[in-house]
Amino acid sequence: MKVKDRKTTNTRNQRQRTEKNKRVPGKNPKSTTTQRQGTRTEKKKHVRPKSLGYLNKLNTAVRDHFASAMDLPTFLATQGTLTPEDRKFLVRQALILIEQNYVHLPLKRAMHSIDPVQRLKLLLHELEQTPAELLPSEVTFHWEMTEIFTSTHDGHTNYMLPAPFSWMTASLPFMVEDYFEAGRRKYLVSHITPGSINQPTFVEGVEVVSWNGIPMERAVLNNAQRYTGSNREAQHAHGVENLTTRALFIALPPDEAWVIVGYKTADGKLEEVRIDWIVNPALPSGEGNGNEKGAKADSPAEAALGLDLEHHHIQQMRKALFAPQVVAAENKIAQKGGMMAPKLLGDLDSAMPGVFEARKVTTSAGTFGYLRIRTFQCNVYSFRGEFIRLVSALPQNGLIIDVRGNGGGYIVNGEWILQVLTPKRIEPEPVQFINTPLNLRICKQIGWLNQWVESIQQSLQTGAVFSAGFPLSDPEQCNAIGQKYFGPVVLITDALCYSTTDFFAAGFQDHEIGPVLGADGNTGAGGANVWDYKDDLCNYMPDVYQPLPNGAGMRVAIRRGLRVGKRAGMPVEDLGVIPDERHFMTKNDLLHDNVDLINRAGELLTAQGPVRAFKLTIQYDLPDVPPNMAKVIINTSGISRLDIYYQERPLQSIDIHEEQTTFLVAAQTMGLEIRGFDGRQLVVRYKTSKG
Repeated sequence: MKVKDRKTTNTRNQRQRTEKNKRVPGKNPKSTTTQRQGTRTEKKKHVRPKSLGYLNKLNTAVRDHFASAMDLPTFLATQGTLTPEDRKFLVRQALILIEQNYVHLPLKRAMHSIDPVQRLKLLLHELEQTPAELLPSEVTFHWEMTEIFTSTHDGHTNYMLPAPFSWMTASLPFMVEDYFEAGRRKYLVSHITPGSINQPTFVEGVEVVSWNGIPMERAVLNNAQRYTGSNREAQHAHGVENLTTRALFIALPPDEAWVIVGYKTADGKLEEVRIDWIVNPALPSGEGNGNEKGAKADSPAEAALGLDLEHHHIQQMRKALFAPQVVAAENKIAQKGGMMAPKLLGDLDSAMPGVFEARKVTTSAGTFGYLRIRTFQCNVYSFRGEFIRLVSALPQNGLIIDVRGNGGGYIVNGEWILQVLTPKRIEPEPVQFINTPLNLRICKQIGWLNQWVESIQQSLQTGAVFSAGFPLSDPEQCNAIGQKYFGPVVLITDALCYSTTDFFAAGFQDHEIGPVLGADGNTGAGGANVWDYKDDLCNYMPDVYQPLPNGAGMRVAIRRGLRVGKRAGMPVEDLGVIPDERHFMTKNDLLHDNVDLINRAGELLTAQGPVRAFKLTIQYDLPDVPPNMAKVIINTSGISRLDIYYQERPLQSIDIHEEQTTFLVAAQTMGLEIRGFDGRQLVVRYKTSKG
């Protein structure tokens, strides 16, 4: 096997030298694109090794997607080279990005003792002073750039590798997750792709004790250093996640072509198994799930993106390997024209199966509703409508919302739905730019950013580091629908909750909707709106930002979010949302559908006090009702008074003595707001749709 490895390496080096000799260094960094496209074509010409034969037996919903999958040595043999001018151009553009646009630079310098600007300057100096023939390899250059961006501990701010790495993912056909037992963290195999590992004792549930001969805790810590993570909890979570799945366009390839996994069998014996890496693009986001490569942002909602792109791609790959039934359901819905009519679905079957999972759960404290939200990266209006439909169909005596592993998406998705869960008026998070000349130009040029202009201009006089804060989400939209769920709610988070999910969790906690139960001691702490280099910055500032060579890319945290309520003004970045209670995941959780976690969530629901109910019906054209009037029927529980408003004007106040209350309104008076009180406490804010 060692001889074969040397041959593979020699072949790869020879191809790199041949490619380099064919090239004429160009002054324009865009000149390499055509050459790299040729390299990408070569990737398809390979014979799949026998170790990857299981891919031919995958579920039909994903089998074709893996048709071009290859092992790691074959993929690495397709590498090309960037010219010296390409490398300099990449560094210069990164310098502008970090110095002029990166909103967290002062915070990161203080919290992590780093200086990415100086490191980029030193790298540029080295490239300018070193003869081309003495420059390090392209992989070394990518490692340096990746390490500089990773040092920020920011999942929004990325260097995205060019072809052949673009949008590729390296995976092992199993998943490792961690849990606690007797106060110690342990690791087990939670999912295995059927037929992928030909070793009978390596099954779901076995404990993993070593990784390439390194004890697991040390292996995870070593791996975590290679990836972003705004706090220790998040960095550890990424260290576990990236053990078996890596987004190669952000993280460099594994050092090894295969891994040796040491594990403890069901009967306690220690064994090892060798498993090869596979390289393939992640599944593209389907209809309704957004476009992970970005799109030109022409409106505030489209530019209000908050997404951990690396984690998103890992989730897409894992969906293909371990949940192909979800892909099949998405394909079926897409074939019917996108969002299936609700009548074609069961009450709790989601029209967006890759986004929502809704079901009833029976816990030690009772039966409640359970809603898993896996991503906020989907059409805004479809997301909001489906969320309301599902929570309305779930049991109304208590709701568990689980956002573990949700890497974010459109920020408005996270902030618009908060109103559905509470009678309180929602205050969306304000966001700030860092005050720089380039950000001032951007805000002046784009009409919907003009409100930030004045404060950035004044910073020359005041010395302020950040601009004034204004919300990304329209406050009126955040309160336009009103409350639709009236029972108690618990939110479950973990350290992989990021960006929009941080905004959602912070809003949930800041508006005191219910307790936050954390599977980790913190969320991922991604407190910003992210802009893409190509689709945003090149579009807005073409005289400053030009396309990068060979499909390379970058992303930057452009506006930082601040919390509201009792924590008003606190940044979300690095700090994140600390749960009200920590749940240490158990082996029982990992192997039996989070049973202990959900039982604890059920106990928290029952501890929130009385369960209230509210149901409104409007009847028209009744024989016993005067013409042009409508009858409003409201069934309630746990409510002592109703105040009725129309266009912010009070119409009447009704003391409740029975479960059902009726009153008349003008038939054309739609858009009512009904506020329900228990004593003096506001407990319901319901809005009817406008006619």
